[in-house]
Amino acid sequence: MPSVALDGDPVPRTGELPEASLAELGGQPLGFYVHVPFCVTRCGYCDFNTYTAEELVSRDGTATTSRATYADQAVAEVALADRVLSGARPPVSTVFVGGGTPTLLSAEDLGRIVAAVRDRFGFTPGAEVTTEANPETVTPEYLVRLREAGFTRISFGMQSARPHVLKVLERGHTPGRPEQCVGWAREAGFDHVNLDLIYGTPGETDDDWRASLDAAVSAGPDHVSAYSLIVEEGTRLAARVRRGELTEPDDDTMADRYLMADDVLAGAGFTAYEVSNWARTPEGRSAHNLLYWTGGHWWGVGPGAHSHVGGTRWWNVKHPAAYAARLNSGDSPGQAREVLTREERRFERILLELRVEQGCPLDLLEPHGRAAAERAVAEGLLEAGAHGAGRAVLTRRGRLLADAVVRDLT
Repeated sequence: MPSVALDGDPVPRTGELPEASLAELGGQPLGFYVHVPFCVTRCGYCDFNTYTAEELVSRDGTATTSRATYADQAVAEVALADRVLSGARPPVSTVFVGGGTPTLLSAEDLGRIVAAVRDRFGFTPGAEVTTEANPETVTPEYLVRLREAGFTRISFGMQSARPHVLKVLERGHTPGRPEQCVGWAREAGFDHVNLDLIYGTPGETDDDWRASLDAAVSAGPDHVSAYSLIVEEGTRLAARVRRGELTEPDDDTMADRYLMADDVLAGAGFTAYEVSNWARTPEGRSAHNLLYWTGGHWWGVGPGAHSHVGGTRWWNVKHPAAYAARLNSGDSPGQAREVLTREERRFERILLELRVEQGCPLDLLEPHGRAAAERAVAEGLLEAGAHGAGRAVLTRRGRLLADAVVRDLT
C-alpha cells in the first residue's frame, strides 16, 4: 500500500456503491486484500503506509491504535463489505494479507480476519489464502498455526542473500533465514511458497544478484517474484542517493539483472507468467495477483487500502487511528473514490493484461494502437504468432520495455 495521497470524490458514510458497479459483481472473481499497517522498523527504501509502535503514540504518550485491537477493526470492515455488496455476488476466490508486516499479528488474529471473510461471503472451492511474512517474525510453530488458521500460501520477503545489500535496504533479517523459512513452511503443510527478491540495490554486483537467485531457487519455493528497486521520494534511501552517498544502477544494468533472473529461473523450471513473477506450475501462480491483472473485483480492508468493484475505485483513510475511529462510529473508512470512464477502464485493461503471459486482445486497441502493435511485432517486442491469433503478447525483449510498449499501444 504505497503512501501517496490521491484526490477523488467523497465516499458515502455508508460506503454504498453505484448500482452500475454492483451489477457487474457476478462477471469476475471477487477477492479481499487485507492491509496490516504495522512494522517493527521502517526499511529505508519503503514508502508503504506502515507505522512503527513509536509512530502510533500520541503526544501524551498513549497509543492511538494497537496491534491488539486491529483484527477487530478489520473484521468490522468485512462486515461493512457484506452490507455494501449485498445481493448477487460470487463467493470469494482469493484473500491476500499484506503490509507492513502481517506476521506481527498472532496467527489466530489473522485467522479471525480470514474466517470473517469466509463466513460472510463463502469461499470458492480451492480458494487461495495468502499472507506476506517477514522471515524474522515467524517460527515453525507459528507457521503451523497459520496453516491451521486456513492460509494456503505464504510469501517471504527475502530481497537479497548478501548482507551488504540487506544493510543498504535496511532489512532486518539475517541471510539464510528466508531459505530456512521455506523449509519450515513446507513442514507446516504449505504447498505454495513465494520468495520476494529485489534487484538494483546501490552497491549490488552481478555476482551478488546471481547469488541471491541461486539461494532462492535452492530453497525450494514454487514461486519467485523479482522486482527492480525503485527509489521513492521521501524515503531514507532517496535522501542517501540525493546526498551522493549511494549511486543507482543505470537502465542497462537493470535490464541485465532482469535477464539474469529470467535465465536462472527458467533454468530451474520456472515460467514467467507475468513480467516480474515466475512459478514452477500453473497451480503455483498467485491467483490473487492474477485477479488484479485480469479485471477482477476486490475489497481492500485496512488503513490506506484500495478497492475496486465494477469500475468504482476507492481508498481508505491512511492513519490507523482515523481508520479505527471511522469504523467505531459505524462509518465507512473510505477517504475518496473515483468512477472510471469506459476509456480509463480500457486503458487499464491494456496496461495490466499486457503484463501477463496471455497478453491482451488486439480488439481492445484503437486503430493507431493496432498499427503500433504491428510495428512492435516487427521490432521483436510482441510475439508474431500471438499477434496473428488476435492477441498482443510481450516477447522476452518486450518485457524489458513493457511500459514503452503500453505507451505505444495506447
